[in-house]
Amino acid sequence: MKLKPIILSTFIALILTSTATGTVEEQRARLPPPVECTDPIEGVWRSHAYDEPYQQWQQFTLEIHRNEEQPSRLFGTATNNGWDGDASMNEPGPCEGLLHFFVTMEAAGSFNEQTNQVHFGGTNWHLDQIFCGSSFLFGYNLDQFRGTVDPELQEFQSLNNDGGRAVNVPTVFRRIECFNTQEDTASGPTAGVEVTPPALYPQNGFGCNRRRR
Repeated sequence: MKLKPIILSTFIALILTSTATGTVEEQRARLPPPVECTDPIEGVWRSHAYDEPYQQWQQFTLEIHRNEEQPSRLFGTATNNGWDGDASMNEPGPCEGLLHFFVTMEAAGSFNEQTNQVHFGGTNWHLDQIFCGSSFLFGYNLDQFRGTVDPELQEFQSLNNDGGRAVNVPTVFRRIECFNTQEDTASGPTAGVEVTPPALYPQNGFGCNRRRR
């Protein structure tokens, strides 16, 4: 049976929406508890997501600062701790596999206090370390995160477009650290935030994983 175009389009949209929502919920469950800071955007933000098509985990950390002369302008760094593996390997395993890398990007962007819209992305990158695998022919696309900060959840809900394989990839960041510890206080789970114990987040050590078959 051939579906009419409008019905088919609606069906596809529902599938994509369901998939994206599930991915976001799974990402949230892996993140440490949120903290609330005096500034709405400055601080350390972390994500922890699985790239199913490429069978690769990516754990981004954004360190976001404001430009004192132009507060809407942002600067800082973005790092990516990435490793290959299946969906069950939410932290690096034994070093028996293909690739585990750590990349640092200098980053810049902007923040609109009226709309809470954010752009923060890499301006250049360097490979800090290959824990497993080879650096031969290693390349990297600069990640660009655009989205909105939800102050109640202390989340930066973004889409990543890196000019390469990442096209509108949902990436949820949670703020996990403030810069001014004397003025800013860490909070427990914010109202409406369900936090799974952060055992899923790698606490120490680096490794790699089994080779993809």
